[in-house]
Amino acid sequence: MTSAARRPGLTVGALALTLAAATGCAGDTADPIPSTTQPTDLPSQPTPSRSESAGGAASTSPEVEGVLVDRLEVPWGVASLPDGDAVVTERMSGRVLRVGEDGASSEVGEIAGSVAEGEAGLLGVAVSPDFASDRTLYFYLTTESDNRVVAAELDGDTLGEPAVVLDGIPKGFIHDGGRLAFGPDGYLYVTTGETGNPDLAQDPASLAGKILRITTDGEPAPGNPDPESPVWSLGHRNVQGLAWDDQGRLWASEFGDSSWDELNLVEKGGNYGWPRFEGRSGGSDFIDPQLVWPVEEASPSGLAWVDGHLWMAGLRGQRLWRIDVSADGRASDPRAFFTGDYGRLRTVAAAPDGTVWVTTSNRDGRGTPTDDDDRIIVIQP
Repeated sequence: MTSAARRPGLTVGALALTLAAATGCAGDTADPIPSTTQPTDLPSQPTPSRSESAGGAASTSPEVEGVLVDRLEVPWGVASLPDGDAVVTERMSGRVLRVGEDGASSEVGEIAGSVAEGEAGLLGVAVSPDFASDRTLYFYLTTESDNRVVAAELDGDTLGEPAVVLDGIPKGFIHDGGRLAFGPDGYLYVTTGETGNPDLAQDPASLAGKILRITTDGEPAPGNPDPESPVWSLGHRNVQGLAWDDQGRLWASEFGDSSWDELNLVEKGGNYGWPRFEGRSGGSDFIDPQLVWPVEEASPSGLAWVDGHLWMAGLRGQRLWRIDVSADGRASDPRAFFTGDYGRLRTVAAAPDGTVWVTTSNRDGRGTPTDDDDRIIVIQP
């Protein structure tokens, strides 16, 4: 178990090598609390398709199977267990729930020390690739002093005492990142926000505004751009969605500021441009997003790969986006579904049975909750 404060960041030399290898830029869109920093350049953006489900053939449109569970308090992280159940975190309460495919839910524990303020609290969850033997869950949370990753054993229906895996990640009232996911390589990927301090995204010594790649002990994973740093990519404003396609490519959904949200194809050591650029850079040395959205149509959070497509949740946009990905790794033809039907959509998760689980986020202080919010909705893609 390793503290970030005790480990050096990505060196300036390694950053220079990264920039020399990268092309294009990345920007993103805004949740209703914008940062004060404005991009220095806003070249023309490739605005995606805005097709709604009513405009497509019924055979290609996803359908809602029903509400799996309701009356949750800002469900944030969802991760499937081998038996088909899922672990769900509640950002505000700090509770950890076990939710079955039949909608039965129970509390297995609570992460002590989680501080819910602004966008912070108990956020992402990931299930160990070796869960059958080690029974370990990983959580991302905000404490009084930092953001951190912790691990805890799930013994039956009881969550054990969490142990720190990685701490010292800068925290903020906004832009705390928080998504956790194990990659096909078996390492844990962690998204962090720039905490409302845009310069941290370009600071190689800071863990803010980055995608991190670590071992289950919190050490920099073998093959990282800098062997002494957990940083995998930098120049991010606030990534809250990670997904790998069937070719093993890593995709990330990212909040922009005042103009453009984005979908990025993540490269090892890539620099995605924030805060110098929001959206496309127009030919700079940063990596361009594959797709961008006006802020009112997205504010993207969760991302999942299901049925040969990327599925991306929209908070401010209050819709679910389905995105095509070509064999050579180009994202295109995003189509929106369920616009305004369920309010703010936070997390998208692939269930073992091939359905898509989507959580609402209407009790986070920015939505208009119904008596049944927040909910987990099951969608047949």
